[in-house]
Amino acid sequence: MIVENNLKNKLQIGNVTLNSIVAVAPMAGITDLAFRQIARKFSSNCLLMTEMLSSEALKWKKEQDIINSEENEAPIAFQISGHKPDFMAMAAETLEEKATIIDINMGCPAPKIVKNGDGSALLQTPKLAAEIVLAVKKAVKIPVTAKFRLGWDHNTKNYIEFAKLMENSGADAIIVHGRTKSQMYTGKADWQAISEIKQAVKIPVIGNGDIDSVEKAIECLKISNCDGIAIGRGSLGSPELISNIEHYLETGIVLPELTISQKVEILKKHLNKEIYYRGELMGIKYTRKFFGWYIKGIREAAKYRDKLIRLENYDEIISVLDGIAQNG
Repeated sequence: MIVENNLKNKLQIGNVTLNSIVAVAPMAGITDLAFRQIARKFSSNCLLMTEMLSSEALKWKKEQDIINSEENEAPIAFQISGHKPDFMAMAAETLEEKATIIDINMGCPAPKIVKNGDGSALLQTPKLAAEIVLAVKKAVKIPVTAKFRLGWDHNTKNYIEFAKLMENSGADAIIVHGRTKSQMYTGKADWQAISEIKQAVKIPVIGNGDIDSVEKAIECLKISNCDGIAIGRGSLGSPELISNIEHYLETGIVLPELTISQKVEILKKHLNKEIYYRGELMGIKYTRKFFGWYIKGIREAAKYRDKLIRLENYDEIISVLDGIAQNG
C-alpha cells in the first residue's frame, strides 16, 4: 500500500490526550479483561473499551466481574448502557475511579437491549439521550463520549441532528458506527456519512465499522476525515491489527500480519488469561468463541474449530493448537 502519510497519531478528548488515534471498540461478550490484556500487549497507547455495562445491573451490583480491570489498562473507557439518566449518572460515578473516559452506549442493535429502551433505541428518543449525556457529564469529572449509529433504519437516519445534540449536551467526543440499527452488522459501513458528521460538529469524531486492515483504516480516515477510529470485529483473531495501524501512522510502513503459528501462541495466552480470571472450565468454555477467529483462513479451519469447541481438557486443547501451528 502506498498512501500519503499525513495523518495524525494523537487524539484530544476533553482533558485527556491519547497518544494513539486507534481504539478497541466495545464488544459485548468479547472485550473482557483477558481480551483487553492481549490488546494491551500489542499497543501501550490505544484506547481500550470495555464490554457494555448495564447501569441497572451496576446499581444492584450484578456486574462486578465485568468491571474488573488492571492498572496497565489505562487509557480505558468504560461503556455504560441504560435509559434512566439517574441510573446512568450513578453508574458513571461508580466507574470514574477506574476509567479514563465514560462512554455511553447508544448504538447496540441487539433486540434484548433495544426492547428495554437502551442502545440503539435511544436514536428514537433523542431528548432522553441528551438528558442522559447531561446527567453523566454532571456526575463525573472525566471525559464523556457517546457511541451511536446513523439512525434506526434507512428511512429515519438522524445522524447529523443526533450528533449535534450530543455535542450540545456536553459530549466530549462521539463514536459513530457507519450503519443503521436495522442493518445490524450487514451491508457496508457508510464512512461518507461519518464525514458529514465530522463537518457538522466541533468535537472529535471517531469512526467505526468495517475496519479490518491497515488499508481499510487509512481509507476510512481519509474518506471520513474523522479524528480517530475504533476497531471492533476486525481485531478478532488479529490482535496485531491495532498496533500495525499505529505503526503505519508513525512510519508509513505496513507490517506483515501474524503467521498462524504466532496466532496460535497468542491464542494460548488468551486461553490462559481467561482461565486465570474465570477458572479452568469456565475459562475454556468462554474462549471457545475465539477459536474460529484465530485460525480463520487455514486449511480445514472448520474441522479444527468444531473439534476445539467440544474439548474441555486443557492439555487436549493445547495439543490440537500445537498441531495447527505445525501444519499451518
